[in-house]
Amino acid sequence: MPQAPHGRTRAGLSLLALLALLLGLLVSPAGAAARAPAAAASFKVVAFYNGTWDAAHISFVKEANEWFPKAGAENGFTYTSTNNWNLLADSAALNSYDVVLFLDDAPQSSAQRAGFEAYMRGGGSWMGFHVAAFTTSARSWPWYYDEFLGSGNFATNTWGPTTATLHTDHRTHPSTRRLPGTFTSSVSEWYSWSRDLRADPDIDVLASVDPVSFPLGTDPGQSWYSGDYPIVWTNHDYRMLYANFGHNAMDYATDTPLSSTFASATQNTFLLDGLKWLGTGAASSQTAAAPLPRRVSATYRSSEEASPTAQP
Repeated sequence: MPQAPHGRTRAGLSLLALLALLLGLLVSPAGAAARAPAAAASFKVVAFYNGTWDAAHISFVKEANEWFPKAGAENGFTYTSTNNWNLLADSAALNSYDVVLFLDDAPQSSAQRAGFEAYMRGGGSWMGFHVAAFTTSARSWPWYYDEFLGSGNFATNTWGPTTATLHTDHRTHPSTRRLPGTFTSSVSEWYSWSRDLRADPDIDVLASVDPVSFPLGTDPGQSWYSGDYPIVWTNHDYRMLYANFGHNAMDYATDTPLSSTFASATQNTFLLDGLKWLGTGAASSQTAAAPLPRRVSATYRSSEEASPTAQP
């Protein structure tokens, strides 16, 4: 076949190059925008733990410190764990993290408590599990137990540890919008509280025990047979989530875990969506609700300062 003149070939190539350049200019911004969320999703999590009492809590801490780093590598966050609670009193160090977790305890000293309160009042984010809300002396730190958590004192618990059918009370919150109406939790011991969380205008119950769970527990003397039992909630005034799970079933004689807190895929969805909301203000859904404003207070008097008789 006859060959096209060289000049015509170069002209064709020039036209193709021009089209490629124009397409590149059009496509590149969109590509950059598509990559932006991945960079924006990166955030830092620090988890505080005690890890010295109750084998069931220690088991949860161990598996949390394995599960969260793996989940972070897949979901755009870094995870650091520490048993040095005094870090809470170091504002510069604490403020370098986007989310604080309490795995199996709460701050005990006045400095730790004041530091955490300042962090949260300054717009920090927090997720707490199980023992993080346990107390029989809420008056020792009223800001945390009565105002922030809204739960007051521990009241009752179920025994032994079991799964529960949980009802998703609030399906428009960023942490729960992908949950079904009801789902089966992982195994835990469940707590109830002295204060009515639903009567607190600042508290939004996100999930609670569904009545189909009753009786909840294996010991007839420590089971729940009816009632309203919030399990997951948030406080409108802070970027926070509390989840009342984190106690594995154990063979105490051999110190062997019989369950995993991360066995429920649906519950794990809540954990990851909750962390993403806490860490970035974003939700998994593209139609996510607007993030909460950061609650900043330049000057305030901490509850520790306001309560000189408070004990750590």
